[in-house]
Amino acid sequence: MWKKIFGNTKDENSNTYTSLLENIDRTRLPRHVAIIMDGNGRWANGKGMVRSAGHTAGVKALKRTLKAASDFHLEALTVYAFSTENWKRPTAEVDFLMKLFSEYLEKEIEEMDSENVRIDFIGRLDGLSPALQKQIDDARRRTVNNTGVKFNVAVNYGGQDEMVRAVQSLAQDVKDGSLDPENIDSKLLESRLDTKDLPPVDLVIRTSGDIRLSNFLIRQTAYAEFWFTDTNWPDFTKDDLAKALLDFSQRDRRFGGLNKKK
Repeated sequence: MWKKIFGNTKDENSNTYTSLLENIDRTRLPRHVAIIMDGNGRWANGKGMVRSAGHTAGVKALKRTLKAASDFHLEALTVYAFSTENWKRPTAEVDFLMKLFSEYLEKEIEEMDSENVRIDFIGRLDGLSPALQKQIDDARRRTVNNTGVKFNVAVNYGGQDEMVRAVQSLAQDVKDGSLDPENIDSKLLESRLDTKDLPPVDLVIRTSGDIRLSNFLIRQTAYAEFWFTDTNWPDFTKDDLAKALLDFSQRDRRFGGLNKKK
């Protein structure tokens, strides 16, 4: 039971990334993986560094994870980069994170485009600076026709806020007379979410030991599997992703029903 929930620990023997890449049952891989990239600050504190060093190291972890997601031909990867609650952090840290987002796009967009990655962003993007909004729009347009992994970055995002915005959109249609309340169903609600063009989340990965969603994709993860690790995000490797995918491939997903084989 605990192994199913928490996945493999660092001191367990495991196959190499290459072996997992070659031998994992690809028909049982998740279509959509979501990652809560937690532990940048803890990683930095543990090394006697400032928190910003942890965020910088976290970008490197993100780059190798995206590459691994492409190697496994995942359909979609969504990462929690900055929540609606993160504005409560010290101004200096918030400013650094926004600068880091901008630098990441500037430095990595060419490589992502060349590797057929389609990048998108979810959240209240109108709450970001005009300059960052323009970078986001440019990145979207540049990669819109790419057919590889759909890489989604949640910035100024909160699951509860997303639900409120979706309901407000439906309510406005009802007010305008273009929608009958009786016609509102699950499918219509999902069409108003930020992730309307993505499949439901199959697997949620959270690093750094905490065991909660933290207001991340609360609707989309209704039947997701969870994989937790004590590893801080900057230390997360492609091997860790491979272990999570292998663990997922071995789970019995019944979606409230029964396994016909049992």
